[in-house]
Amino acid sequence: MAQHEIETHWMGKMQFNALVNGHTVIMDAPQRVGGEEKGPIPKPFILTALSGCTGMDVVAILRKANLEVDDFNLKVTGELSKRPPLEYVTIHIVYDIKGKIADKEAVLNAVNDSQEKICGVSHMLKKALPVTWEVNFNGEEIFSNKAGKQVESNDKF
Repeated sequence: MAQHEIETHWMGKMQFNALVNGHTVIMDAPQRVGGEEKGPIPKPFILTALSGCTGMDVVAILRKANLEVDDFNLKVTGELSKRPPLEYVTIHIVYDIKGKIADKEAVLNAVNDSQEKICGVSHMLKKALPVTWEVNFNGEEIFSNKAGKQVESNDKF
């Protein structure tokens, strides 16, 4: 069975440096709690991992279909609990993709495949909390599964 392993070293005060696949990731805390703000706090890395995982899935799926996008950005928002331990209680992803209008359905399918079949980070997080998403294509919202919203342009979803 494959596994991932990281090493994390305390650098003093509140700073920790993690060695991840040969790359150093710096984590620190704000000055108000004894840090020096040399890096982000750790919790948002969960959102970062999710955005990278699903983003890479979508790009790989579209490339495999010989489709290229003009621009692709993701925004991932995690809502924190109101009381300690502060934890994410919901996560929402916004996919903002620009490309040829003929590729609209392929983009929707790629996002759906990532979220429902491929992205291990999303799959793992969904066991603990709701993960919702929406897709904007060329500036128009074409899909959302966020509570209270019913925007869908494809019957498959």
